[in-house]
Amino acid sequence: MSLKREREEIEDDEDNEDEVTVKFRRGRVVEDRRSRHCPYLDTINRSVLDFDFEKLCSISLSHINVYACLICGKYFQGRGQKSHAYTHSVQFSHHVFLNLHTLKFYCLPDNYEIIDSSLEDITYVLKPTFTKQHIEGLDKHGKLYRAYDGTTYLPGIVGLNNIKANDYANAVLQAFSNVPPLRNYFLEEENYRDIRRPPGDIMFLLVQRFGELMRKLWNPRNFKAHVSPHEMLQAVVLCSKKNFQITKQGDAVDFMTWFLNAMHGALGGTKKKPSILTKVFQGSMRIFSKKLPHPDLPPEEKEALLVTEEYQEQMSESTFLFLTLDLPTAPLYKDEKEQLIIPQVPLFNILGKFNGNTEKEYKTYKENFLKRFQLTKLPPYLIFCIKRFTKNNFFVEKNPTIVNFPITNVDLREYLTEEAQVTEKNTTYDLIANVVHDGKPTEGSYRIHVLHHGTGKWYEMQDLQVTDILPQMITLSEAYIQIWKRQD
Repeated sequence: MSLKREREEIEDDEDNEDEVTVKFRRGRVVEDRRSRHCPYLDTINRSVLDFDFEKLCSISLSHINVYACLICGKYFQGRGQKSHAYTHSVQFSHHVFLNLHTLKFYCLPDNYEIIDSSLEDITYVLKPTFTKQHIEGLDKHGKLYRAYDGTTYLPGIVGLNNIKANDYANAVLQAFSNVPPLRNYFLEEENYRDIRRPPGDIMFLLVQRFGELMRKLWNPRNFKAHVSPHEMLQAVVLCSKKNFQITKQGDAVDFMTWFLNAMHGALGGTKKKPSILTKVFQGSMRIFSKKLPHPDLPPEEKEALLVTEEYQEQMSESTFLFLTLDLPTAPLYKDEKEQLIIPQVPLFNILGKFNGNTEKEYKTYKENFLKRFQLTKLPPYLIFCIKRFTKNNFFVEKNPTIVNFPITNVDLREYLTEEAQVTEKNTTYDLIANVVHDGKPTEGSYRIHVLHHGTGKWYEMQDLQVTDILPQMITLSEAYIQIWKRQD
């Protein structure tokens, strides 16, 4: 720290001090610098340091003025004479502490600030920062880094801890962390630091925590080759009013839908004002909708209704952040020979929903509609949600049909309107993320396949487990959410 900055900090503290103290302190600045080399630095145990958890004092559970003990890794409040950190330092002879908010180091119980460049790796793990140059190079190489615990890892291809039943959220967060423009936006905090929010608005916490998680996942100087999403998930529980929990399995598509909309709003986005999420994922379509007469009516009444204006086809324009693809109904019965055969369907068959001709019936509580869809604008990154689950009043049913898809060169030109086919230059997409649901509907588990842009290799991640995988193995899974990148 420079002498000038140190003097400024002292001046900040001088408002409440008398003149004699001020003069004495100013005279001591240079002397202080010499006395701030701590003899206990070699007692720091980096292998126990974990800054992924909520910054709460382990005794008072307060989040105000919290310090981490760098010898045992626990969090304590304050550093004054009766504080929990002070008591801990005396009781256990643990002397080096880090203020988790100001990122300053202190020696207790002597209570002086430690200035030492050898501690810079600890502050970097607590708060990683990325330069524009660093961000630009993230997808250009596949350099392996060594964590403090000796394991090697690729930044971005890092396991996420499953606290109890949060693998549904982990898979979605990993998918978004590997969408380059979204990742790049959140790696630089200044992109969203100054977004104005109404007083008392808690939703911005979601943005801050997601940014912190991105920086930890892509940190090239981690102490360990995995990250705990604890603080991010605490924000999810709070901001979703406990709709999404850490302790109870949730649905990845439900979580993703809520997350996209909540983040768009928290970043100041509206229907007319874009956010980074709409710039990356938003496309548009035409919806042709036709009301159907009630099936129990006599044929003459149906025919009479069909010529009225109310039952004519209406066209509307709508935006989307993802497209839902419907699977054909799985066969109810298997014969003896087909006992082990799982039904399969090509991706292009289920994409037919958006060709402008395929009609689908939608039933509401009171009315039935026939709808068809056609795309008018394709986004840079396209999300598909494959509808595997049907819910009724009694149970949730899962369709295990395997979708056959190529990993690259999926051309969507034929699903665009004629005008859009002229204006949209690039309509070909490559897969970059594939979220899979395994097992039964309510108690299954999630894993994800992601493409590492720097190496061109595919990796499978299931919570803390990270393994490389052959691309041809990806298509054999029960894909649930996919993210495709447009070839530009």
